[in-house]
Amino acid sequence: MKNASARQAGRRVDGVRPAAAAGFTLLELLVVLVILGLLASVTAPAIARYLGGAKVDAAKLQLQNLVTTLDMYRLDTGSYPTQQEGLQALVQRPHGAQRWNGPYLRKPDMIKDPWGREYRYRVPGEHAEVELFTLGADNAVGGSGESQDLGSW
Repeated sequence: MKNASARQAGRRVDGVRPAAAAGFTLLELLVVLVILGLLASVTAPAIARYLGGAKVDAAKLQLQNLVTTLDMYRLDTGSYPTQQEGLQALVQRPHGAQRWNGPYLRKPDMIKDPWGREYRYRVPGEHAEVELFTLGADNAVGGSGESQDLGSW
């Protein structure tokens, strides 16, 4: 009976810590938090580089898909959208468009690059009959990595 009352009071009996007193000390928790912080600071730049590369890859695929969609538009209407109509012609019927069989894209967001800006559209293009391109993350000509310019040509 004496041991039972000692356990209820949270005292050690025979060198064994009672279950109610089991847990982590503040120092142990701080050490774990410091280790997690160090791991995060080492891995975060690598993850950011990986995500940046993924956006470039996504933009390349989107450009290919949009060119294919523009080709479908041309097959239906006989010409590519004008410079003024732009890529919106893939989502909404342009005024006076004959044989338009759209919408060719389900969502208006599908004409935006991974950085949230509309792909640039040029007809006639400098490198091809029709061109789509993005200036990358920095939205400026030139650059490398995530800021590189990507085009459909």
